[in-house]
Amino acid sequence: MYAIVDIETTGGFSSQNRMIEIAVVFHNGEQITGHYVKLLDPLCPIPGFITGLTGIDAKMLVGAPTFSEIAEELLTLLEDKVFVAHNVGFDFSFVKDAFQREGINYSPKRLCTVRMSRKIFPGLKSYSLGRLCESQGITVKDRHRALGDAWATAILFGKLIKTDQEGWIQNSLKGRKKELVLPPNISWDQFSKLPETTGVYYFHDMKGNVIYVGKAINIKSRFTGHFSGKSKINLKSEIHDVSFEETGSELLALMMEILEIKRLWPKYNRSLKVKSVSWGIIMYEDRMGYLRFQVGKTMKGMQPVFSFNQHAEAWRFITENVSKFQLCSKLSGIQKTPEACYDFRLGKCKGACCGMESPNEYNSRVDVFLKETKKLDNKVLIRDKGRNPEEESLLLFEQGFLSAFGFLDKNLPVSDEVELMNYLKPVKKIVETNFLLSSFIDKIPKSNIHFLGKGVF
Repeated sequence: MYAIVDIETTGGFSSQNRMIEIAVVFHNGEQITGHYVKLLDPLCPIPGFITGLTGIDAKMLVGAPTFSEIAEELLTLLEDKVFVAHNVGFDFSFVKDAFQREGINYSPKRLCTVRMSRKIFPGLKSYSLGRLCESQGITVKDRHRALGDAWATAILFGKLIKTDQEGWIQNSLKGRKKELVLPPNISWDQFSKLPETTGVYYFHDMKGNVIYVGKAINIKSRFTGHFSGKSKINLKSEIHDVSFEETGSELLALMMEILEIKRLWPKYNRSLKVKSVSWGIIMYEDRMGYLRFQVGKTMKGMQPVFSFNQHAEAWRFITENVSKFQLCSKLSGIQKTPEACYDFRLGKCKGACCGMESPNEYNSRVDVFLKETKKLDNKVLIRDKGRNPEEESLLLFEQGFLSAFGFLDKNLPVSDEVELMNYLKPVKKIVETNFLLSSFIDKIPKSNIHFLGKGVF
C-alpha cells in the first residue's frame, strides 16, 4: 500500500516552520482507495505570501486541530505504507519532524515522483507537478491545496506504475532497510520475546514505571518502527523494559490503549493527556430544506446530535460518515465553497450542494445515517478475534461507551446476559471509547454485533 502525501506549510524549512494542511491519498498499486485531509493549526502566524499562494488564512484555521491532536490517528493511517510525494524530501521532513516533536520516530520507505518521473518519463523540459500533469493529461484541481495536489500526484503515480517496464519503482523499494538499533538498555533477548501478534505494549523506565503505552497489530513490528534508524528522542535512552498484553482483536487493543493511558498517565503519551474540550456536531435545516451539519465547540444550551472531547475526533467521524452514507461535504461543514463541493466533481456527491438532488432525497440519507449511528446507543456486545483460534474476545458497550471486556472459550455455551457478565471485566466509562466504536464498527462483521435486550442474546 502507498500513501501519497502533500502538505501546505508556513515556510520552506521544517525546523522553523509548521504544516497548515496535510492530505494523504491511498493507493493499492492499481487504483486510488481513499483519502484523508486536515487543516492544521500551526500555533504560529501565517505569512501573507503563503495565504496568497494557498488561499489559507488564519480565519480558516480557527478551530482546526493541532498536529498533536491528529498524530496518533495519522500514524495509524500511514503505518506499513510507502510514503510517496512529489519532492518527497520536503514533505517527509515536515511530517517526520512533527512526529518527532510528539516523541514518535517515523521512518517509512519513501518514493519520490520527481525522481521516478525522470527515470520513467525521460527528456521532459520540466518535472514540476504542474508541467508533469500537463504532459500526462492530468487535470490538477485546487492547485497549491494539499488534497488537490495529492490527488493529482496519486493519478501521476498510477501512470508511473503502469509505464514502469524496467521495474525501477520496485527496485528502489528493495534498497537496504535501515538497521534496527535497539535502545541501549534493551537486550536482543528482550526484543526476541516480543510477539508478532495484536495487542497493547508498555515501555518501562529503570524504576519499572510505565512511560509509554501503545497498541499494534504486530507488536514486534511496531517496536521496530519506534527505534529503526536514528532516533534522538529521550524515550530511547529512558526505556529499560518492555511488556505487553495480547488481545487478538484490534478493536480491543485500541480500547485497552485508551484505558491504560487514562489509568497510568505515561509521560510520553501526549495526545490523550491534554485536557479535553467538548466538541459537537450540530444539525440544522437550511432555508432550502436541506439538513446540514457543522462541527463546533459545544456551548450552554446547545444540543449536538453527537459529542466528542476533541475536534479531531468530531472531524474524523463526520468525514468518514459523509463518505459512507454519500452525504455532501459542503452541507456537512467539511468544505467551504460557494459552488458545488469537490466530491460532486469526483462523482461522490449526488448534487445536493448545487440543486441536482432534492431536499427530500438527500434528507432521507441523512435519516439513515442518524438511525444507523444511533443504534450504538443501545447495549451492544461485540464478539471479535481472541488470542488464539479457540477463543473469542467480548466487548460490551452501554450508551456507546465500553463498559466491560473479556475472553471466552468458543466451546463454552453462554445463554443469557447474567451468565455473560461472569466472563467480563467491568471498566470505567471513558468518552474516547464512544468515538472509537463509531469509527471502527464498519470493520466488524454484522454477525459479530449483538444488540442486547432482555434475556437471551
